[in-house]
Amino acid sequence: MDSLTTPDGYLLPVLDDDSIGFWEATRRGMLVVQACAQCDRLRFPPRPMCPWCRSLESTWKESSGRGTIWSFVIAHPPLLPAYLQFSPYNCIVVALDDDPSIRMVGNLVASAGAPLNSVDNSELQIGTNVKVVFDKLNDEITLPRWIRA
Repeated sequence: MDSLTTPDGYLLPVLDDDSIGFWEATRRGMLVVQACAQCDRLRFPPRPMCPWCRSLESTWKESSGRGTIWSFVIAHPPLLPAYLQFSPYNCIVVALDDDPSIRMVGNLVASAGAPLNSVDNSELQIGTNVKVVFDKLNDEITLPRWIRA
């Protein structure tokens, strides 16, 4: 185990200056998106400079936490050893209702706290309405996951 994995081998996101606000919000049960403090455009993933006006100033805006499945893939072996027990599982791309150009990657689960493979993969459809739920992995990381809205 290292600082990038949990004791049972799950990968953890890297907390850096650009993303820390996102992870602090998820711990509080909020989904936020980085916004340029100058031109107010939303951007994800978080980054130090606005790609539109080149401002280095940013803020965080709370999202409604609602969106639609824009795309998905079903993960099959070979996988990292810790993920084999869940295989096959889904990985979805969600276009947020707040700004459909903002897309977040996650998993569709049956309910908050449900395991990765709690949804029958044959039921996944592009265009399905979803809403965010949160799954606490440890004291620092709470993952946004998605359920049908």
